[in-house]
Amino acid sequence: MPAHNIPNLSIPRIVILGGGFAGLKLARSINTRHYQVVLIDQNNYHTFQPLLYQVATAGLEPDSIAYPLRKTLKNKAHTHIRMAAVESIDLESKEVLTSIGKMSYSYLVIATGAETNYFGNEQIEKFAVPMKSLTESLDLRSLILQNFESSLNQKDLNESDSLMNFVVVGGGPTGVELAGALAELKKHVLPKDYPDLDIRRMQINLLEAAPRLLAAMSEKSSRYSLKYLERMGVNVYTDTAVQDYNGKVVKTNKEIFETRNLIWAAGVKGNVPKGIDEKYLERGRIKVNEFAQLSEHPEVFALGDVSIMFTKKFSKPLPMLGSVAQQQGSYLAKYFNRMARNQQVRPFEYSDKGTMATVGRNRAVVDLLGMTYGGTLAWLTWLFVHLMLLVDFRSRIMVFINWVWNYIRFDRGTRLIVRKFEQKK
Repeated sequence: MPAHNIPNLSIPRIVILGGGFAGLKLARSINTRHYQVVLIDQNNYHTFQPLLYQVATAGLEPDSIAYPLRKTLKNKAHTHIRMAAVESIDLESKEVLTSIGKMSYSYLVIATGAETNYFGNEQIEKFAVPMKSLTESLDLRSLILQNFESSLNQKDLNESDSLMNFVVVGGGPTGVELAGALAELKKHVLPKDYPDLDIRRMQINLLEAAPRLLAAMSEKSSRYSLKYLERMGVNVYTDTAVQDYNGKVVKTNKEIFETRNLIWAAGVKGNVPKGIDEKYLERGRIKVNEFAQLSEHPEVFALGDVSIMFTKKFSKPLPMLGSVAQQQGSYLAKYFNRMARNQQVRPFEYSDKGTMATVGRNRAVVDLLGMTYGGTLAWLTWLFVHLMLLVDFRSRIMVFINWVWNYIRFDRGTRLIVRKFEQKK
């Protein structure tokens, strides 16, 4: 038996790469009486990525938004989970090379998600702090708290300001939500934690290269978010592109910022495994048809952020959203289940559930069913939707209790530096 100790059965083997929204939804929904399922991920947990920024700003603890893969799939027959890194894919021999050895497949589902896009700038990649994973969010939380601790010991006022100066790059939902969370920290939490510091000197700067924030949402939502952020004391710079960062100074096409905190939320790209030829890619993602298949390899599927799909209903490619990934995972499970019963399979159709972003306490923006609204109603909508999207009941209860506590007490979670974050030099 191979090193991964997965038995060879008479039923087809589906290998799923990635335990994110798409991969986990597929694994949970597929009928494993007809298929053997092998789920491969570098981690043994699923991460609810939309709330990573709350972990980074001490609003939630990691276990509130992470859920063990083995627990959610424990009752699935013929299902195997392996914690491993994918090294390459051989489409011709139908094999995946992983850190625990080769694995053959009857069907392959690539759901490896997205990774941070630095647009080729190695200096920024070296010194900026990303926020695409749970470990990166914990690193960011440690960096924020460490820099405030260091600021207490600074005699040089400029150096102290640099440690308390935050530059968030990217005016999409992640950047807007993170800037808003930092503004909440500045107003409600940090003055109590650090009475020896003049927290009024803390600066939060949000940089966006496009002409407006939330470019994927309506112009009305963009205006609302800008108004909310400015009221919260965030300095918003549009049409401002970062050109370089050396760990201390951010250079843009307009301004120069002195900061020890450059948070990169400016873009993502498909996390495409090695072995996928360039001819299968478009805009850096795997191009699939309306059945989520590679055109020349119908036994290979790609879901979520790593894929790019065009449908008859939408003129543009489907957005890189968790809702798209979840719907694709659910669709593909139905695809396999119907195929096992020799039933006809229809192309994938995306149901647009709307887009939303929260800015802070009682402030959010929502584009839903052709309507745009902001304020408290939008904030409550955002809270409800994100609670319902969490994997299990325990996570929903934990997050809900944290949110209620934070709302009533004007406080955030335990601000512990559990592990020190060492910045690159």
